Amino acid sequence: MDKRLEELKAEYKNLPIPENLDDVVQQALTEQPQQKKTFRYKALSGLVAAAAIFAVSVNVSPALAKSISDIPVIGSIVKVITFTEFNKNEKDYNASIKVPKVSNIENKQLESSLNQKYLSESKQLYQEFTKEMEKMKESGGGHLSVDSGFEVKTDDERLFSIGRYVVKTQASAAETIKYDTIDKKKQILLTLPILFKSDNYINTISENIKDQMRQEMKRDPNKVYWLSDSPGNEDLNPEDLFNSISAKQNFYINKDHKLVISFDEYEVAPGYMGAVEFTIPTKVIAKELVGDGYIK
Repeated sequence: MDKRLEELKAEYKNLPIPENLDDVVQQALTEQPQQKKTFRYKALSGLVAAAAIFAVSVNVSPALAKSISDIPVIGSIVKVITFTEFNKNEKDYNASIKVPKVSNIENKQLESSLNQKYLSESKQLYQEFTKEMEKMKESGGGHLSVDSGFEVKTDDERLFSIGRYVVKTQASAAETIKYDTIDKKKQILLTLPILFKSDNYINTISENIKDQMRQEMKRDPNKVYWLSDSPGNEDLNPEDLFNSISAKQNFYINKDHKLVISFDEYEVAPGYMGAVEFTIPTKVIAKELVGDGYIK
């Protein structure tokens, strides 16, 4: 089996990337979801089966796709694949944009809407990159790169959370991350308002995040957050200071079923801090939650 896996990996790495972007996108949008074969090993007594997840491109030969689907895995079935990639590799201009595709969601309308969103956003990102690249070439050149991909944060019996990151580098780098969290049982996409009884959660979470920021800055002088009561922020514009999360703040629920609030680079701190996130203690928001089905 190890030898066959290595052969599959080698074949996958040698797959060509389609040159015609629009044809790839059109084919992707019209492609029908395909069923994946699922295999399981019986769990040994006293042991927890470990999940084996493979990320592969759908732009493969039927023989390779069949071979991969026939490989048995322990635990969770494959839920995300690299649907396609948009790439550019020149001396001063580089783009690597991996497009995720989710599968095995019972709500096919939700599954389709997520996949079309991921594909559409990736296509737009690549088009923006190429336009900016051409402008830079016409004006004398420069350096531009875009790196985009995804990471599964949570995948258990109840929840599935996926993060999609984009890192743009020109004069400096800027990172943004978007998360989607799905309730597998109810087959719905979760939002912050769904999790709470009222909008009181906005102030409760915001104040906790401010406390965490102050504690972090106290422990580590190299950490800086844009708070009105923090030294050195007196000259910042009021709109640049962190005051409150939004009602639809970026978030995910981690493997321990804790709420994690995420901020893009430059959103609440200087660029060198990168994208930052804060895990909210459940006891802080327990009274605000509609129940304990998601956050524990």
